Amino acid sequence: MTDSGFRFTIDSIPFDEDYRPAENTRITTNFANLARGESRRANLSNTLVMIDRRFNALMHWDNPRGDRYSLALSIVSAALTLGDGAADEPFPLIEILHSEVTDRISGERHDGMTGNNFSSYVRDYDFSVVLPDHLRAGGRDAPEGFGDLHGQLFRQFVGSAAYRDRFRKPPVICLSVSSKAVYNRTANVHPILGAEYRTDALSPTDRYFEKMGMKARYFMPPHSVAPFAFYHIDDLVGGYSDLELASAIAVMETFQKIYRPEIYNANSVAAEHYQPSLTAQDYSLTRIVYDREERSRLAVEQGRFAEAHFIRPHAEALRRWSATAGR
Repeated sequence: MTDSGFRFTIDSIPFDEDYRPAENTRITTNFANLARGESRRANLSNTLVMIDRRFNALMHWDNPRGDRYSLALSIVSAALTLGDGAADEPFPLIEILHSEVTDRISGERHDGMTGNNFSSYVRDYDFSVVLPDHLRAGGRDAPEGFGDLHGQLFRQFVGSAAYRDRFRKPPVICLSVSSKAVYNRTANVHPILGAEYRTDALSPTDRYFEKMGMKARYFMPPHSVAPFAFYHIDDLVGGYSDLELASAIAVMETFQKIYRPEIYNANSVAAEHYQPSLTAQDYSLTRIVYDREERSRLAVEQGRFAEAHFIRPHAEALRRWSATAGR
């Protein structure tokens, strides 16, 4: 970063049947939410099976039994330290997922996608504290500068030596499409990503990710029922292998079937002109336990945590850095 006292560190832990969230993990994160309560082990086991099966369905050639490949997931945690002293506490800034693919026939291992899920305390602060407070005060849309700090932090993280030393390519984040937009199917079809959709209306999430240096493309993969938003920095189609793209779909479609079944586990396929709805009733549930109301409540709590432990204590340093970052 441009300030010598700002530095990133990266740690990772396996996401498997034995996973338990660390104390500084956002509990609203997809993978952390699954690993809580009495059903935690069954949740994790069923989720990992779903991911493997979806990946094999996408990578189906020379795979007659649909079991050639297995995915191993790691939770990548990036922390930011805003000082030069040994006593300075790193703040848990971002969590993403990295996948590794094992070919059971050849025994070879390949990197899958880096990114997939995206978790950020500062994003919780923006969407669960700053934006609601602005709207309650009579503001419209988002306040001026909304997401600027978060965007600069993300760009610096991806450009940092800590990231570059660990990963070969920029991350790709795969999220649900917005229920406020209409998506129109095009004639463009990719063998792994599927049918491309486009929209004329950028969602608040699209605009937020733009500040992170990421563009959005929307694809409905083969045998999926709705398009996904793929946020990327480099060329999404030309910059990533089929294996990398398939790993992102397998991981995130599984999570979205659990968290957004109204859209991604619907009983009918998205139409040519498609507007997602979280009030739809024609969908199926997985056998994985998930408390959506608790997740929404915790997002506010974690936004307040970021405000109390990161935004306010380091306001002056962040202001100075934000004014000069990227110059």
